[in-house]
Amino acid sequence: MGIRVDGVTKIFGAFKALDGVDLHVPAGELVALLGPSGSGKTSLLRIIAGLERPDHGTILFGGEDATARDVRERRVGFVFQHYALFRHMTVFENVAFGLRVRPRSRRPGQQDIRARVEQLLRLVQLDWLGDRLPSQLSGGQRQRVALARALAVEPEVLLLDEPFGSLDAKVRQELRRWLRRLHDEIHLTGVFVTHDQEEALEVADRVVVMNQGRIEQVGRPEEVFDRPATSFVMNFLGSVNIFHGRVESGKALLGPFSLDYPDHPHAESRPAAGYTRPHELDVSRSEDGDGLWARLSGLNVAGPVVKLELSAPAGPIQVEMARDRYDDLKPQLGETLYVRPRKVRIFLGSDREEGGL
Repeated sequence: MGIRVDGVTKIFGAFKALDGVDLHVPAGELVALLGPSGSGKTSLLRIIAGLERPDHGTILFGGEDATARDVRERRVGFVFQHYALFRHMTVFENVAFGLRVRPRSRRPGQQDIRARVEQLLRLVQLDWLGDRLPSQLSGGQRQRVALARALAVEPEVLLLDEPFGSLDAKVRQELRRWLRRLHDEIHLTGVFVTHDQEEALEVADRVVVMNQGRIEQVGRPEEVFDRPATSFVMNFLGSVNIFHGRVESGKALLGPFSLDYPDHPHAESRPAAGYTRPHELDVSRSEDGDGLWARLSGLNVAGPVVKLELSAPAGPIQVEMARDRYDDLKPQLGETLYVRPRKVRIFLGSDREEGGL
């Protein structure tokens, strides 16, 4: 079932959490709401769930207006960051809870409840832990129980609020891959909130980048990463180096760089900034192309990607290179190296992308 958000605004006192948000979540997709704290992503999720009501705008489920529907009428499964499991109940009874409290006319029989819970525990790979209490489980296992409990009531939409935020990095990575595989199996429309860029890019079919109560960009992970619509998206999705300057007469003059910029052929000068990611910079010992000289001031060789920090008159520059390239170059701290960008995305002062190199 698809979800449509039309012109939703939500105000808490003097704070506008959402400002005229429009969003379409296609049926069967897993969509990430990504943004910094205070961007409005959790408020939007709670309004979709029916836990909050918008001040303006509508929520449609499957084309039908659900704005005034109670949360229990929306057929939504909700998974919280901190599990919210019943500590005195076993894993089995936690998953069965939503089925047991249904009105008598809609409540399954005991045999059907047992079959449904056992099926879900197999789905989340915890069928051997049904008689355990939540306190006897790891954090990752408890989160999977919470997900099974949300799925037990056969929701049409699954909503997750920072589902892996309280877990350590290794468990979080494992659960991200597991959630992606699970979604590919059940094809349930899902929306999850995260502030973790890597999580959103790895798990979601589509990423919604939010900032100050508005949507900056919606697109597939590779689209928002490779073709950011605004400088905020570019800056938020990973590390960047920023070179400030201007565009005029078909050129972008960005500190040490002079780049062709045919999208602004006018003689009138406009402020601009060039953004390039650390892995999009080449480092060598000879001047080659349009670049600049900088001194190597920091070096981190741990892992498959080597991170360099260089000092230039315009400020520090971050560079990432493959380990084999580092082994060939063997740069030394204090050495002066030539830095050349392979790709620069240019944003004008209006904060709208006009093109890139």
